[in-house]
Amino acid sequence: MPLNRLLLRKGLVPLVSKSTVRPAATTIPCLRQGAAASAPASTSTSSRQAHTGARSAARPRLQQRSWGALNTTLAPQQQRRTIFIQTENTPNPDSLKFLPNQKVIPDSIKTPFIEYMNARSTIAPPYPSPLAAQLMNIEGVTSVFYGTDFITVTKSADANWAHIRPEVFALITETITSGQTIVNVVERNEGEESTQESDEKDSLAYDENDSEVVGMIKELLETRIRPAIQEDGGDIEFRGFEDGIVKLKLRGACRTCDSSTVTLKNGIEGMLMHYIEEVQGVEQVLDPEEDIALQEFQKFEEKLRKQKGEVPPTTVGKDSLDSVPG
Repeated sequence: MPLNRLLLRKGLVPLVSKSTVRPAATTIPCLRQGAAASAPASTSTSSRQAHTGARSAARPRLQQRSWGALNTTLAPQQQRRTIFIQTENTPNPDSLKFLPNQKVIPDSIKTPFIEYMNARSTIAPPYPSPLAAQLMNIEGVTSVFYGTDFITVTKSADANWAHIRPEVFALITETITSGQTIVNVVERNEGEESTQESDEKDSLAYDENDSEVVGMIKELLETRIRPAIQEDGGDIEFRGFEDGIVKLKLRGACRTCDSSTVTLKNGIEGMLMHYIEEVQGVEQVLDPEEDIALQEFQKFEEKLRKQKGEVPPTTVGKDSLDSVPG
């Protein structure tokens, strides 16, 4: 006979197994450090709410920051500026074009370009440039050209872009991020000559004193020729029209480019002669120092021709090594 029945017959309380005892529906609160015990909840939902509340109260919270407010409290020189500088190759292997995605020549300066041919010109009036001075101090850099929204740096033939390009890029980036002025304006003293190559009045601009033919030449150069040359990191300057010959001056990367003669003859001359019947040819105007350099180079070619007999072609033009007799 089971023990419980025997105890009931004798009037005793039956034994209850521990496994049959079921506690009341009470909830033990989840205690964390510093949290006081709370009263038991009557339902499972309130139990979860009490558990979550105690846990979130005990969890350490990170201090929330407002980045907008943080940026406004920074000094202007400490604020970061996002810039994008693009580098493009030009037809001249010794010239690289840098586009800083902003104006290089300010609107207050009417000239379409400024060219620095030596270190002295970078600090002389009317357009001194601290950036150009730093670029000219890089070993191997021979000239710096400013277009409206680009910078062209030209190196010597024996210099290596692998060494020059990172320095140029770093200097341009530093100048733009710091907010420095790229070109300053300083008035020249009376009688003082400019050491910079610039077209202060823009030789392609309309002039009421120009003849009809000159006006047409300027319009073609401005609308059809200049954009293509600027794309190659240079610019063009109109020097006059005499006896059917248009006199032009190439700037920037086009100044020292080996294909400049081809550009003048096949490109510019062909277009002008096609649209304007008065034009009979195009001639490039050389500065005195460039003329001397060209003469010296021609003497050097002649010397090589006498020593070796035949030399591989290096330049394009009349009486150069590229001209083939017969």
